[in-house]
Amino acid sequence: MHEYVESESLCRHMYSVEAACRAYARRFGEDEDLFGLAGLIHDFDYERFPDQHPLPGVEMLREGGYPEAVLHAVLAHNPLRTGVQPESLLDRTLFACDEVTGLITAAALVRPNRSVMDLEAKSVMKKFKDRAFAAGVSREDVQQGAELLGVDLREHMQFVIEAMRTVAPRLGLNGAAG
Repeated sequence: MHEYVESESLCRHMYSVEAACRAYARRFGEDEDLFGLAGLIHDFDYERFPDQHPLPGVEMLREGGYPEAVLHAVLAHNPLRTGVQPESLLDRTLFACDEVTGLITAAALVRPNRSVMDLEAKSVMKKFKDRAFAAGVSREDVQQGAELLGVDLREHMQFVIEAMRTVAPRLGLNGAAG
């Protein structure tokens, strides 16, 4: 990941998605490392190939021998570009965690303490309804992600916030001490 990604904010996004995917893997009794890997690498090619992402990255990962399940999930997290729909639980989890972590991060960064440690889904839901806030976050994808996992949107947000708390120092979202 660090070989291809220079942006600290993109690295932090990928760490956020990794943490959320790992937490859902635990919840579902799935392979935490496989889910975490998909979350960690899903955007590694974005800086170099923003107009083609994730297609070039998936080819590089395939050449590197990464598991097909991870490759499919990476393709399915951007179905408008790839035509690959989220099908497996891994696919649906990666799709569900991608955009919502961006919204949660944005909500944390506008707080005085810049922290997820005391952030609650209720606050994120208020920001979610304001389309001008974090305008680059697809509200439709956030909603669809929760639906794909069969969870209530607020519950999904709270679950992801709690997952992000476990890596808050790495994300720079642990408050004044961070």
